[in-house]
Amino acid sequence: MPFCPNCGVEVSEDCIFCPNCGYNLKPYQAASKVRPTGVTVLAILQVINGVITIIAGLVFIFMYTLISGMIPHEVPQFMGMLSGLFGLIGGLFIFLGVLGFVIAYGYLKGKGWAWTIGLIFAVLGVIGGLISLPSGVITILINGLIIYYLTRPHVKEFFGKAT
Repeated sequence: MPFCPNCGVEVSEDCIFCPNCGYNLKPYQAASKVRPTGVTVLAILQVINGVITIIAGLVFIFMYTLISGMIPHEVPQFMGMLSGLFGLIGGLFIFLGVLGFVIAYGYLKGKGWAWTIGLIFAVLGVIGGLISLPSGVITILINGLIIYYLTRPHVKEFFGKAT
């Protein structure tokens, strides 16, 4: 029979906590992480954002194919460049939409990389809002709240970022 390293009382091998002093005998078998409700909300918002962004990307891709198919050889080069720009923007939107799904997965699973990417995107959102003032006030407020929330101790702990 093993003994508790904290108080020396004999304990059974299947004990997780010492019955005498409460010491965690198997710290690596600690209870699973409990996801904060706000993290679940952020994940759902990321999924919604991902769906909307992918739809927008598909619209741009559709515009690209529409303009590309209509351009005869006599049309100025500008239309060809515009068509290519639509295709590029559409591809970027689709990439960002898929990235939103990946971040949502990371949020739900408590992955540290998702916390980091979410924080980076929120900071970029604040910067973008500052650039587009006065219309960016709402963007600044929303991203500021996300930054505030992601830096709360219990949220950082969920993502393994606690200091």
